[in-house]
Amino acid sequence: MVWTYIKINSLNQEVLFHDKLPKGMLMKPQPLSGVHRGPLAGIRVVDLSINIVGPLATQTMGDMGAEVLKIETRTGDPNRYMAEARHQGMAPMFLGVNRNKKSVVLDLKDPEGLKALMKLIETADVFVHSMRPSAADRLGIGYKAVSSIKPNIVYACGVGYRLDGPYGSRPAYDDVIQGESGMVDLNVKASGEARYFPSVMADKISGLVLGSAIGMALVYKERTGEGQFVNVPMFETNIAFNLTEHIWAGSFEREGPWCYPRMLIKNRKPFPTKDGYVCILALTTEEWAKVWHAIGQPEMAVDPRFGSLESRTRNIDTLYGLLADAVAQLTTSDAIARLQAQGVAYGVVNSIEELQDDPHLIATGFFKAYEHPTEGRVVTTEIPVQMSKTPGEIAFPPPNLGEHSASILSSVGYDQNEIERLSRTTPRNAVK
Repeated sequence: MVWTYIKINSLNQEVLFHDKLPKGMLMKPQPLSGVHRGPLAGIRVVDLSINIVGPLATQTMGDMGAEVLKIETRTGDPNRYMAEARHQGMAPMFLGVNRNKKSVVLDLKDPEGLKALMKLIETADVFVHSMRPSAADRLGIGYKAVSSIKPNIVYACGVGYRLDGPYGSRPAYDDVIQGESGMVDLNVKASGEARYFPSVMADKISGLVLGSAIGMALVYKERTGEGQFVNVPMFETNIAFNLTEHIWAGSFEREGPWCYPRMLIKNRKPFPTKDGYVCILALTTEEWAKVWHAIGQPEMAVDPRFGSLESRTRNIDTLYGLLADAVAQLTTSDAIARLQAQGVAYGVVNSIEELQDDPHLIATGFFKAYEHPTEGRVVTTEIPVQMSKTPGEIAFPPPNLGEHSASILSSVGYDQNEIERLSRTTPRNAVK
């Protein structure tokens, strides 16, 4: 394998790249507009959240045009330091959920820092944090305190549990919620192994729901002029997510498993071919007939075990086993050609890295490269939501710690000396 060095122009810094970059990574860096557009243009969000839940929610809002002021401690969001980076404090985890934001450093344990935060909240439509309400109250930024200075504020938080139950004061993180919400149990039922889903799934689900809930509260505010308190508890949010299909027998309060059976059968997995895997799913009787014709076994379409939705449900593991045996006789390209000809829903099994070469993603420009002012060439993903009149936009790169302190604080009346005192940074490598 041959590796070459290329220059990152803005830094004159050498970075190692493979000599044959994937096609999806050959895009030219695109300039960022630096202008808030989209359906939330004109909305200001003061964001005190860290880690994933809150930052993902506010990034979603920033993608859709909101001005997001990311309020950080002197050391910054912990995700700034989650992995190696070109420059300290700009790790991939941070870059992934903090584009379209402006960073302002304030020490909220300093009364003057807290006062500055309140001045910014007075200019905002939304305030978001990821603290437990009791901690927010102690700090002086609970809902009562904030709404007293900004009555129509949409005040939002993403905490572990609903506040009116016995778990309300408990801390929570992704792994904890994956276990408590039944997500781990689904893995046990399906594979026999108690393990977490290999993603911060509970965090991301909660973050997307939080962003959606804030948007709904903004609609209500637009109609009535009234703000409100919005809480998205991770525990209940992920239980509701898991039970969308898995409540099953519980829907009618009858005895039986609370699981959608097809999700847990041993043969529900990608179908091996001679040289890889394919994913196939049919739902209706007509669709299954096309599958059987595609693999050269049309007689299976009239087999009484699989001729109706009810009979297929009873015999689904057997059906998948027979399908697996037939697909194993084909190459991946042959299987795809046959399935495509019949109009069957199919897919290949991509590795995470292979997504860069996916022809559809290349054609739609899903991977975006831009030139970060300090980090050089950075690659991110396109905003997946499409809107015909008010599309979202990646307008601002993830900010350096305190990058916008001066401009934002000066806009609410602070002079240079006050700004320097209020927003002094202490990066992690300088912490004693």
